[in-house]
Amino acid sequence: MLASNLTRTKFLVQQRHNMKLYLDTANTSEWDKLLPLGLFEGITTNPLLAHRAGLNYAEIDWHAMYARACDLGAKELHVQVYGDPNSYADWAKRIYEISHNVGIDAVIKVPLVEPALRIFPTIKALGGKTLLTACYDSKQALIAHALGADYLAPYLGRMRDQGLNDLEQLATMNKLTQSGPCSVLAASIRSAAHLVEIGLQGTDCATFSPNVVRELIIEDSSTSAWQEFENTIAALT
Repeated sequence: MLASNLTRTKFLVQQRHNMKLYLDTANTSEWDKLLPLGLFEGITTNPLLAHRAGLNYAEIDWHAMYARACDLGAKELHVQVYGDPNSYADWAKRIYEISHNVGIDAVIKVPLVEPALRIFPTIKALGGKTLLTACYDSKQALIAHALGADYLAPYLGRMRDQGLNDLEQLATMNKLTQSGPCSVLAASIRSAAHLVEIGLQGTDCATFSPNVVRELIIEDSSTSAWQEFENTIAALT
């Protein structure tokens, strides 16, 4: 019986899984509000998120951005290549140098399209962390595994919009990458409920917007209970 219980305990410990969380925005005012919560491993950005934050991606002061992220406690800042694929490696090298000087890890995001994939090995050879982004099909996990990417980012909400079974595809991606260095970083997450579904799949990481963060941390019943505690203390003093 004792041996059986020990075996079961060992199995349960092995099954425990901590999903790392990332904040998906280029809006630095949101960084200031949400990173101090201590929930996040880092920050993810791309040209579209920069545009939504009122930034011109090509003109961003990345040294200032990395310094700010570092000061707020982020361990990683994920940034995406852009423009002429032939310029990707030089841009990535500059980003890696900036992040090294600041003291935070840069993760270079490369879209899963042929012109970018041809440059990926050169970027990887620079020695920094890498991510393959805009993933829409579990077959692309084979690419991430073969190329040795550190992360693979499936766009789950957008997949669901297209009528795809995003969770089924995600489960396959998790299996295909589990024997290698690549972590699945779930993206395009539409709600806290969606985030829970992703976590139940055993996914390594997830990145989500400030709106989903607020949905995650604000629970009306918890707020009511807290207020009741405070009201009780106030009535006794």
